[in-house]
Amino acid sequence: MSIDYKHTINLPATDFPMRGDLPKREPGWLAEWERAGRYAQIQQRTAARDKVFVLHDGPPYANGAIHIGHAVNKILKDMVVRSKLLAGYRAPYVPGWDCHGLPIEIAVEKQFGKVGHGQSVDARTFRQKCREYAAQQIDLQRADFKRLGVLGDWENPYRTMDFAYEANMLRALAKIYANGHVTRGFKPVHWCFDCGSALAEAEIEYQDKTSPAIDVAFDAVDPRVLAAKFGVDAGDAIVAVPIWTTTPWTLPANLAVAVHGHFEYVLVEGPQRAGRRVLLVLAEPLAAAALKRYGVDAVRVLGRAHGATLEHVRLRHPFHAREVPLILGEHVTADAGTGAVHTAPGHGQEDYAVGQRYGLGVLNPVDGRGVYLPGTERFAGQHIWKADDAIVELLRERGVLLAAAKLTHSYPHCWRHKTPVAFRATPQWFIGMEQAGLRATALDAIERVRWVPAWGEERIAGMIEGRPDWCISRQRTWGVPIALFVERAGGEPHPRTVELLEQVARRVEQGGIDAWYELDARELLGAEAERYEKVEDVLDVWFDSGVTHACVIGARPELQANGAAEYKVMYLEGSDQHRGWFQSSLLTSSAMHGRAPYDHVLTHGFTVDAQGRKMSKSVGNVVAPQKVMDTLGADILRLWVAATDYRNEMSVSDEILKRVADSYRRIRNTARFLLGNLDGFDPGRHLLPVDQCLLLDQWAVQQAHDAQQAIVAAYERYDFPEIVQRVQNFCTNEMGALYLDITKDRLYTMPTDSRGRRSAQSAMYRILEAMVRWLAPILAFTSEEIWRHMPGARGESVLFETWYAGLQATQGTPEQRRFWADLLALREGASKVLEEMRKAGTLGASLEAEVVVHADAALRARYAEVGDELRFFFITSGLALADAATRPADAARVALADGEAWVTAAASGAAKCVRCWHHRADVGAHADHPELCGRCVENVVGAGEDRRYF
Repeated sequence: MSIDYKHTINLPATDFPMRGDLPKREPGWLAEWERAGRYAQIQQRTAARDKVFVLHDGPPYANGAIHIGHAVNKILKDMVVRSKLLAGYRAPYVPGWDCHGLPIEIAVEKQFGKVGHGQSVDARTFRQKCREYAAQQIDLQRADFKRLGVLGDWENPYRTMDFAYEANMLRALAKIYANGHVTRGFKPVHWCFDCGSALAEAEIEYQDKTSPAIDVAFDAVDPRVLAAKFGVDAGDAIVAVPIWTTTPWTLPANLAVAVHGHFEYVLVEGPQRAGRRVLLVLAEPLAAAALKRYGVDAVRVLGRAHGATLEHVRLRHPFHAREVPLILGEHVTADAGTGAVHTAPGHGQEDYAVGQRYGLGVLNPVDGRGVYLPGTERFAGQHIWKADDAIVELLRERGVLLAAAKLTHSYPHCWRHKTPVAFRATPQWFIGMEQAGLRATALDAIERVRWVPAWGEERIAGMIEGRPDWCISRQRTWGVPIALFVERAGGEPHPRTVELLEQVARRVEQGGIDAWYELDARELLGAEAERYEKVEDVLDVWFDSGVTHACVIGARPELQANGAAEYKVMYLEGSDQHRGWFQSSLLTSSAMHGRAPYDHVLTHGFTVDAQGRKMSKSVGNVVAPQKVMDTLGADILRLWVAATDYRNEMSVSDEILKRVADSYRRIRNTARFLLGNLDGFDPGRHLLPVDQCLLLDQWAVQQAHDAQQAIVAAYERYDFPEIVQRVQNFCTNEMGALYLDITKDRLYTMPTDSRGRRSAQSAMYRILEAMVRWLAPILAFTSEEIWRHMPGARGESVLFETWYAGLQATQGTPEQRRFWADLLALREGASKVLEEMRKAGTLGASLEAEVVVHADAALRARYAEVGDELRFFFITSGLALADAATRPADAARVALADGEAWVTAAASGAAKCVRCWHHRADVGAHADHPELCGRCVENVVGAGEDRRYF
């Protein structure tokens, strides 16, 4: 009769469930964190740390549900914050929202109408509705961000519409003004006719546009004067300078034609006009191509002259009764066109700059709707886009149209309306790049920042090098006012502007931005009030978010250094923010303090589907984070973010997420196995020192030690894909395929309190203590669940801890590493032999086999001490070391680090022990236990076997 030995087996036991059921369990964890005030707990416990790392939140716009890009951004931030907590930093995280601006205005206008139109709302009520709308949107977005497992001060976020924030914006403006960076000018700016406002560089995107491409002749007022520059007598010929342009609508504002002073120009025969001979001035490299457009095959050069000699020659405007000069400009190129550039200072940055040098003035005949102003000869009342064809036809009628075609080219568009914008000169407020050295200061600051990836430095430096002055004024209702008093006569700001801005800021701090609009100037200016008027423009929303370093970090004590030995600030956003928030923050901080607001800048790519296409509802490839959390769980989304190379486009799809879920299960199962085998383990009583553990357990701790060093280093360089790969490899290879498989025998069959079993548990305890910390930044919920199920007294959260310090390295010498490398190679070689036997049907489980390793004397000597226990490492019933010379011809060769060995195997002829399943010759040797091997008899009724190595 068989004896039941189940009660003698130490089977794993844990309440940690096999299935994650994340969509069901995660909300419970969130509720618990809310009740406990988990973020506040963490801040309290880390308050005394002398290293501070501030991940400063770039504010998302308070409009609409979050999308997958939002999820990527917030998860990356949370992973950085959590990793810094574990690295021993105080790491506060204050989330924020951008609340002013046009999208909110549009949403409110749809519901309540525009300000001041008929029976619509007044400005104060409209601003209040905008404030209410933004608050509602924030509540919706906040719930989803929290659901992602992102820890932060969610009950005390910063909002750019908070009164204190609005007041501090004005103080930031005052500081920038005091440092000489603010100016007012009648300059051309990007203007959106749909917005009815100037746009910042960051609000521009480039799309293809089809435009008329025309060559227009500007006739010389005195043909003989211009021809003489080339040493040519013009006689009665017309002498003209052709220009090439894709914006005919700007010709009414033309005030000059620019040539390059260093180019060589040629005077050539052109096509006749009404029977008259025409001579044309063209840059020599472009002459043949231009003449071909004009229908002239042969290039007949009559004379040459350098561009500098043409300066100040007078030309006739092609259809207005005014003369315009030839001027010199470095912006003229010889890449295309004619080598002469039509210059309208009211409609171009370069045109404006060269016009300033020549005192041309600024002519802008276009209003804010894109319509020519009354008094604009021939075109008053027409929209500029529709006027293009009319202007081309007029040029043709006057005989000055040399060529016309259609050209599809990249053109600036409004990022909100997706419509073409125009350069339009209007009175605006600017932060100047040159007048107080801002460009040089910012470029110097860039070099002192750690950019991740490194190419971010070159990208933003190139943008700063080439960017124009920053237009910070907008003509909108919902925004922080540029609260300046300017002279009614000359438009100059009040001499006490800095002081006055502080007084206004105090009022805004109490009553919000309405305090400015309702302010009677006499309250602050007294008798001077009649000479001044209030500026009604609002600040660019990029200024709103660009001064968060002053209005948030500089205003909240918990975000400051407070005497810390180390203090770092990181900005982390999508790659588009090199021209957006990274840049506006850099410029405002450089203007205020002469330095960058950040020490580290991390950039991530955009999300695309598995085929690399952008997310689009019409294509049907949108992956909504809400759906993922409801079906798979937030931790799956977090694991996908961590595993994906954020430095490039990030591919996501349902299929990709399913594969991530499979990876998650492997990690979870490893944790569950470790927890199950720690049943009954009390680290306070049972934890053995590493050097007193069995050799295999020391090796396992060494592997965890090596993995942790690599993982911590990867966290330091923000290489999250490397971390995921390391963890997965550790769980799959070192643990699942090796250590956990080998130790089952010892854990299950040895006495509960035996050294062999406690040794394995001690190693597993240390490994799990380390692994749960590796996972904590990525798997926000699962790591806490593991932590809760681990043995021993511990705090409520893994985030109260730092990286585990209990992984002593005891197996790291070169000799020890070679010992293990060769042993693993031999085990792999044996596994291949056994697999072939299984395929042939001569073997079932590996415990049915007996293996012989044929090796030289040196290798046999190296493993002689552990020889009796090698069978446990190979998971076979027998393992013998034999002389290589005795190997049979069919032995399998195994390559070693420095040598070779051979492996043979055969099915065991011994009986199978019913308790450990090993086939041993001593099964049945004990009369009271006829089905047990001698080892199991010792473990059941004796003192227990003595295991020292495996």
